[in-house]
Amino acid sequence: MKTKGISRRKFIAATSAGVAGVYVGLHASLARAMMGSGGMGGGGMGGGMGGTTTIIDPPPGAAFFDIPDATKNSAGAYELLVQEAKLRLNGTPVTLLTYNGMYPGPVIRAAKGDMLKVRMVNGLPKTTATNILGHRRNITNLHTHGLHVSPSGMADNMMMMAAPGEALDYEYDLAFEEPGHLNFYHPHVHGTVAEQYWGGLAGPLVIEDKEGRGAGPLGGYETHVMLIKDITISSGLPEPYTSTSQYMRGKEGNLVMVNGRVNPVLSIRPGQVQRWQIVNACNARFLKLSLDRHSLWLVGTDGGLLDKPYQLSTILLAPGERIDVLVKADQAGGSFKFLSLPYDRGMSSLQQITLLTLAYSGISASDTLPLTVNPAATRLNMNFSLLPRRQITLSMMMGKGYINGISFTGMDKAYTIMSKLGTYEVWQIVNQSNMDHPFHQHVNSCQVLSISGGDSSYASLYTTIPAWKDVVTVPKMGSVTMLVPVTDYDGMTMFHCHIVEHEDIGMMGVWDIMMM
Repeated sequence: MKTKGISRRKFIAATSAGVAGVYVGLHASLARAMMGSGGMGGGGMGGGMGGTTTIIDPPPGAAFFDIPDATKNSAGAYELLVQEAKLRLNGTPVTLLTYNGMYPGPVIRAAKGDMLKVRMVNGLPKTTATNILGHRRNITNLHTHGLHVSPSGMADNMMMMAAPGEALDYEYDLAFEEPGHLNFYHPHVHGTVAEQYWGGLAGPLVIEDKEGRGAGPLGGYETHVMLIKDITISSGLPEPYTSTSQYMRGKEGNLVMVNGRVNPVLSIRPGQVQRWQIVNACNARFLKLSLDRHSLWLVGTDGGLLDKPYQLSTILLAPGERIDVLVKADQAGGSFKFLSLPYDRGMSSLQQITLLTLAYSGISASDTLPLTVNPAATRLNMNFSLLPRRQITLSMMMGKGYINGISFTGMDKAYTIMSKLGTYEVWQIVNQSNMDHPFHQHVNSCQVLSISGGDSSYASLYTTIPAWKDVVTVPKMGSVTMLVPVTDYDGMTMFHCHIVEHEDIGMMGVWDIMMM
């Protein structure tokens, strides 16, 4: 595998314009992970790629930044003001789209059983301008990505939209939510999702562990929420979309940040265990995560906590996916790189990126990993042959995305699935394109039954552990079969590719969940 890089002097000059990339030597274990068969310790698309890999290794930056929690108003609602804000990213001035003037948006926290209230005010400028797809700009709304809540009324209803100067008062009944559940929020107005998301609109949403903060099997660990997002800055603004080919490929930025910082330094005490709750909020970038000389102990996925920790050397995280991991400082000392290793999703260059530096410091601790996390987590066991089966085919052609041959242009002009509430179905998602598609369904998480093609370790992991998923990578020219519960809520919702550019050009369908 070839590598290329630039000098530290050139890196510093480049980052002032929003570009990064330098060469770094690898510890042997990471070199093997890069050059082997990919995935979580082997197998699949991550290896044998050939070509050139760019090493992006910015110098260690400022101290790690924990995103502040959102605050409630006197009515008990979290307030989110969508507004343009002048900020600095990696030293470069930039005007972004933000929630409450922050990048990323603040952490919204709630608990199972709560009535979560969010007041979203659209403070963007009034305009009649349209983007290159012909959709009017600055109309927005809020999708609570991952929440098991109603898609109707003033809950996770994508048909509700706010023009500039308007507000939406959301209420989400969390009676059926899963404790210890990592989610996030972002806009979801068809045709403008990619621009607004790329421009900065995303923030974490955490459902607390059932024992509450600071209690339970994970409560004693220092915890950090990490929202990973990329961007390219051009003339003090997010680089604009100028062609449909950018929608076909999906944008990948030349600044890749954790909580809005480039390669922040996170301190850990020798022997300490930390909990990292990680969101891939990139438009199109896949992250193949690895921490030099350390294991990642997986304790939660999109749909909530697992039964026990699972030891991994690397894990693939597609756009929209989330993981909850434990990291134990079990080395003698030093600083270690948290990396995104090269991964070939199709239509993208190969890069290795230093996301964060973990630095040992302070008095030694004697933390231990839990033996169990969520004993209730289990894989469902039923006769799948008796369940209704559906095939959903993803394809792309001539600047448009399709599901079963139909390109979404509206709720009444889309491929539609009609399901009966209180049932289970088996969905086979078939990818007829030459790039991976992270398939996301709203409202109900699934369990993965099989994956054909792609990263074999990703497939092995998610077809064996008791994980619930609302985003699953469908490999290029491959397929995924998943068990889909249709539970608790009726109404009209959606499923789509979470390379959000693909959603905007039509790779989205309607899911009509009906009372029996």
